[in-house]
This record gives sequence, structure tokens and C-alpha cells, in this order.
Amino acid sequence: MTSSNPNSITSDIQLRLQQLRHAMREHGIDAYLIPSADPHLSEYLPERWQGRQHYSGFTGSVGTLIVTADFAGLWVDSRYWAQAEQQLAGTGIQMMKIPTAAATLHLDWLATNLRADQVVGVDGAVLGLANARALESALEAQGIRLTTEYDLLEQVWLDRPSLPEASIYQHAAPFATVSRSEKIARLRQQLAEKKANCHFISTVDDIAWLFNLRGADVSYNPVFVAHALITLESATLFIVLPKIPAELAAALVEDGITLKPYEQAASALASLANDACLLIDPRRITLGFKQAIPAQVRIIEAINPTVLSKSIKSADEAQFVRDAMAQDGAALCEFFSWFEENLGKQAITELTLDQQITAARARQPHFICASFGTIAGYNANGAMPHYRATPESHASISGDGLLLIDSGGQYLNGTTDITRVAAVGTVSAEQKRDFTLVLKGMIALSRMQFPRGTYSSVLDTAARAPIWAEGINYGHGTGHGVGYFLNVHEGPQSISCMAIPDQHMVMQAGMITSNEPGIYRPGKWGVRIENLMLCVPAISTEFGEYLKFETLTLCPIDSRCLDLALLREDELNWLNDYHAIVLQRLTPHVSGKALDWLQKRTIAIEK
Repeated sequence: MTSSNPNSITSDIQLRLQQLRHAMREHGIDAYLIPSADPHLSEYLPERWQGRQHYSGFTGSVGTLIVTADFAGLWVDSRYWAQAEQQLAGTGIQMMKIPTAAATLHLDWLATNLRADQVVGVDGAVLGLANARALESALEAQGIRLTTEYDLLEQVWLDRPSLPEASIYQHAAPFATVSRSEKIARLRQQLAEKKANCHFISTVDDIAWLFNLRGADVSYNPVFVAHALITLESATLFIVLPKIPAELAAALVEDGITLKPYEQAASALASLANDACLLIDPRRITLGFKQAIPAQVRIIEAINPTVLSKSIKSADEAQFVRDAMAQDGAALCEFFSWFEENLGKQAITELTLDQQITAARARQPHFICASFGTIAGYNANGAMPHYRATPESHASISGDGLLLIDSGGQYLNGTTDITRVAAVGTVSAEQKRDFTLVLKGMIALSRMQFPRGTYSSVLDTAARAPIWAEGINYGHGTGHGVGYFLNVHEGPQSISCMAIPDQHMVMQAGMITSNEPGIYRPGKWGVRIENLMLCVPAISTEFGEYLKFETLTLCPIDSRCLDLALLREDELNWLNDYHAIVLQRLTPHVSGKALDWLQKRTIAIEK
């Protein structure tokens, strides 16, 4: 393991907190809240809105920072506890453990630790409306005041990055299987059905999907910052205008889309006519935009229709995704054959793995970029679910143990996300046991058949049952939705017992989700096995219609890590059948050493 001296980083954080506290005193703010959010409530943020990272040093994707005159705390869930402990060391910021990313324990802390008439500040431009209501309710009960008018980061972050400037491009046919005009027409029909005549959208993946546009404003997700206002007669895209090439701008105008500067979105809302009936999604719009809406405008609160529409892939899109999975599987065969051939012959680190796997994908057709930062964790590093190797801190691959690699690619014809664990040297009996338990859970969910109308969260227990049976658990969800050349994390479905079910989390045919149970032994090793699955129709009986999953991901599972005594015959048959499909589908796409590796790793297993 290599690492650097963190003293310069921690001193920078301490200085930034001093400057923030000075600004708080100027504005009479007793506690300032910095969420992991931007005006679009994105999961992954452009640099301009990475204030929580800038003022804490914590680089995880989720966390809430609260700063008072004599306290600073970062609320993070179990996926990030080990990472936060390392990155917060010496900063004076206390790690506050929460069970899940959706937990609201920071609200309880504010209500308990502040006095009546004290003031909590947060920038309303990045505070989600639903979160704002929960925050206001918790504070009002204790007589604590909330102010949302100050963006203190703009005042004290002197070298704050500007708006991203990457060019926007069209996601074109054949991979864009439905035109933007058709999508907008369908959205207008959905608005009319809800008795609304206009709709404001801020979520960047919804906008990219609706307009068949892609960008590079956020690492790994092909999206761009923009807002949209759709009425029954017009469609306006608020965007940084120089980002759109002239030819594309002309095509958008020809399709009836008006282009306006990004910063005019709020004033457009403020100018809505009194007879407007506006649909907004309180989970996908900020308080700042809600406050811009005139009081006379009637508001309908409902989920963005685009969230549901883009989550259900068409038959054409599903076929393109199958093709992308074959390309991705071929790249992984190339990578793993290289890895096994060179292990012990040359120096290989977790950073090397990231470089090699990205290079292998880049040689495939239609590849754009990785779909997230590769997680390559050897032994103890694999026990951190969201671990990321850096030049300053990473492990070399040598000796005995387990190597966990979670990676994915963005292709014009689909988005991939896969986790495999590879044997390095001798795998212990305890490691094989954990690996096999995780595989049992993954197989159980893969084979699920369930009635149409089943909430996605209910399915989580299928994957956990074999792991729970041994008194073991894991702290993350089992499955997330995946976009179509869009965000690798997509809703509304979530296969997680920690998710709060709502009517929009029902599994539907056409949805793509991950299947990724795990076991993590802090300081020792981690196991996670992940495939993507397509929800498809199964059977129809007198009890109703049923759905099931089609496994999309194509890559062998390392049988060297198995404890065969723990696998039932039907589970072993599933694995052998899966490997037979992988061999059949990938053989036309690989040759030479990659083909040799594929054939060796898909040999049928016998007890």
C-alpha cells in the first residue's frame, strides 16, 4: 500500500471551514448545511457544486455536511464509513454514521443541538423541495429558524469552478429508437391526462432522454446541465447556449424547441400565466425553483412522467443493450486473460487494473467512456463497497486473496455495470464460503418469478436470505435501475429493503436493474457479484400475470472461489447454464488468448 502525507489537505480543510464560519457570523447563521446536491439534484455533481467535498475533503458521492461555530459533522451511510474515517482524519470534522443514504438523522441532530431562535442556513438553489419540507418541519417544531437565501459558498469559495462547458451532441438513430418529437408528444399527452398544461424538469438524465441529447458535464454520465419547461404548445430548453453546435441548434429549433440561456429558467417560471397548471416533482425540483412560481399558478405534484417512461426500455433498446453486453463481455475476457497471464510476472496495482479494463473497453465499438470510476479493491480494500484507488493510496496485487472489480462502460447502445471477484493465489476456506453465499443470493434473485405489481423493494429479501441464514448482512441495496446510455444509477425502481416503497417502485417489464449482493469483512476482504437483469414477462395463470428476469451481463464467474459443498444442484445447474450462454454469446467476439480464457473459465462444473 502506498499513501501520501495528508497534512496539507487537512490544513486546507481547516482554513476553508474558518472562512465559512466567518461568513456565517456575517449573516447571523448558527448552522450551515451543505448537501451533496446541485440545482438539478444530481447524484454525481459538476465541479461547481461539489461544495461538500471542497469543505470536508470527503470524496464519496453521498454525504451531508453541517458546520456550526464549534462543530463540523459529516453524515454518511455504511458504504462510506471506512472511507470517511480516513479522509476526515485531522480535519476536525466528525463522522456521523447513518444506516442508509435516505436517513434523516442530521435533521434530528439540528433539532436537538440548536436552541430556539437560532438560525440554520442552506442554499435553497440546491435544496430539494421534499428535503426542504422535512427540514423546515423538524426545525419549526423546536422554534429554530431556517434561511435559504444565502449561497455562502459563492462568497467564500474564491476559485469556485464555473459552469461546465463541454459540447452537447445528439444521441441519434439507430440507437435512439424514438424521436424527440415523439417523446415530447407523449409527455404532453401525459400532462393532459393529469389536467396539467405545463411541466418543469430539472433532472439532467430526464432532459437528456427527452431531447435525445447527450453531454459530458458530469463524469461518467453522458448528461449536461439544463432545465426544461414543457407546455402543451411549446418546449423550452434552458442551457449554456455556446455548448450547442450550430447544426444541432438548428435541428432543435426545427423540432419546435426554443433555446434560452441557462440562467433564465427561474424567471421563466416566475412569468407563468395565472391560469397555468404546472406539474412539478417535489423529489426532483429544488426549493429555489418552487419559490419562483407565482402564487396564482395551480400546482400538481407528481413524479416526472419521464422518470417512468425512460425506465421502461423498448424491445429495440433491449436488443441494443444485449449487443452492448456482448461487447462489454468481450472486453472483460480480454482484460481477465491479460490479468491472469501477467499476474506474478509484472507489477500490477489496483491502478493498473483500472487502466487496462478501460483500455479493453475502448477497443470495442460504440464505446464512449466508463460508466463510473472503477472500483478495484484487493483484499482489505475490497471490503469498502465504494473504494477508489488513487495514486496516493492503492494496493499491489500479489500474494493470496480476493480481488474485487466493479466497473462499467457507456456505449452508444447501452450502459453496463458488472462486479466480479477473482482469485489471487490461494483462496481460503472462509473466503470461498463468503463468495459462495453471495453467489447463492445472486442466483436466488436471478431466478425470481413474481406477480405483476410487485414492489421492487420486496425482491431484496430473495438475495439476502442465503446470507441472512448465516447471520451475515450487507449495508447497501441489492439492485438499482440502469439507464440506456444514461446514468448508471436510475430510478424509480430500487431492489433494497432499506427503500421506502411507493407506487412508482413497482417492477415493470422493460426495466433494467442490477443484482449485486455482497459480504464485507472490514480489514480482510470483500465479495460482491453483480449482473444486470432485464425484467420480462413470464407466465399468465388464473392468479394473474407474472414477471421474471433475463440476465444481460455476459462474463464468467470465477469457480476457483467456490465452496461446492454449499451449492445445491439447482444452483450449480444455473451457474453451468449461465456459463454455457456466456460461452455461446461471447465466442464470436473474442479470439486468441481471450478466447482461450473464456473457454477455460466456462467449463461445466461437477461436484
